[in-house]
Amino acid sequence: MAYAGRAALALVLAGSAAPAGAQPAGWQIGAVLDVAASSRALALGQRDQGLGLGHSDVSARGPLGSGLEAQATLAAHSHDGRVEAELEELWLQTRTLPLGLQLRAGRFASQIGYLNEQHPHADDFVERPLLYRAFLGGHWFDDGLRLNWTAPTDTYLRLGLEVFRGRQLVQEAVRSPAVGAVVVSGKTGGDIGRSHGWQLGAGYLHNRREAVVEEEGGAGAGHDHDHHHDHAHGASFSGRGMWLVDLAWKWAPEGNNRIRQLKLVAEYARVDEPNRHARARDFHQAATLGLVWRFRQDWEVGARTDWLQVRVPHGDHFHDGRLREHAVMVAWKPTHTQALRLQFTAQRDAEGLEGPARRSVQLQYVLGIGAHGAHAF
Repeated sequence: MAYAGRAALALVLAGSAAPAGAQPAGWQIGAVLDVAASSRALALGQRDQGLGLGHSDVSARGPLGSGLEAQATLAAHSHDGRVEAELEELWLQTRTLPLGLQLRAGRFASQIGYLNEQHPHADDFVERPLLYRAFLGGHWFDDGLRLNWTAPTDTYLRLGLEVFRGRQLVQEAVRSPAVGAVVVSGKTGGDIGRSHGWQLGAGYLHNRREAVVEEEGGAGAGHDHDHHHDHAHGASFSGRGMWLVDLAWKWAPEGNNRIRQLKLVAEYARVDEPNRHARARDFHQAATLGLVWRFRQDWEVGARTDWLQVRVPHGDHFHDGRLREHAVMVAWKPTHTQALRLQFTAQRDAEGLEGPARRSVQLQYVLGIGAHGAHAF
C-alpha cells in the first residue's frame, strides 16, 4: 500500500484504540451480502456462471476527533470459482477545512462518473454498464489523495482533483510512475420545483501507466511487468486520457421518492491513445442509458442499453471490437436493506472481444446489516 494508505491506516488504528472517553461517538459498522445465480457468464461480465458472491463488504466509519473522519472497507467477491478479498477502502478526510475545501488521503474510489464511487451492491442492475466494466474495471478504487471544493451556492457545484498510483487501473504497465493517474472532475445539480431533480457531471482521467500489449507471436518485449493481483482486475481497455460525462434526472411526486420515483441515467466515455502506436482513429468509446421506475415502495422495474466500440491493440496495430448489451430487471425490496432482483441480459454484435456474446438470466439477493452509507443522488 502507498504511503498515503499506510498513513490513513495508522491514524484509523490509533483512533480506534483510543480510550472510550477520548473517542467521539458516532462510529458505525455495517456489512452487505451480495449473492447471485447466473445462467451464463457475460462477455466482459463480472459474475461467474452459477452461484457466486458479488460485491460483499464489511465497513466501519466514524470521526477521529472533531476535525477528521475515517472509513475502512474490506470487500470480497468470487472470481473463476474462488473468493477474493481486498482492502477496498481505507481513508482519512477532513471535516472542518475553510472555504468549502475537503481533503482525503488513503485508498478510496475515484469520484469520476455517476456510478464509480458507489459500491456495486447498491446499483440498480446486477452488472455494471459496459462502460465501467471495460474502462474502469467495474469499480475503480486506488491509493491516493483527493481535494474537493464545494461552492457556497444554492445550486450544487463541486470541483475535485484526485491523484492516484494507478496500479488498480492498469496493473501490468510498460512503466510505473509514482503518480500513475490524475482525475479532474466536477458535479452540478439542483431541483426543478418539488418533484424534479437533476445532476450533471464531467471528468477527465489522465493515465500515465501504459498497458503492456502482447506482440504478435509472443509476449511484448522491452517493458517491466508490474504484476499485481487482487480484488480489482483493472481496465480491459485503457488509454492516455478518458473523458466521461454523466447526466441523471429523477422525478418523484412532491419529492417523496419512497413510494414512486422515475430515474434516468445516461453516461458517455471516450478513451484516447490506447498505446504509443495509436493514431487519431484509434480510440475507445462507450455509452449507457438506464431507466428505473419505482411504482411501489417495495417494487422496481428497469431497463438499460449499452454499447461499446474499441480498438483492440495487437502489437503496433489495432483490430475493431464492439459489443451491445440490453438488460431488463424487476426488483422486490421488502425492506430498506434487502433486494431480490431478477434480470435478463442479452448481448449482441460482439466482435474482436474475449468471449462470445451471451444471453443470461441472473437472480441476485442483497442484504445489508447494520449501518450503511447514504445513497448518492
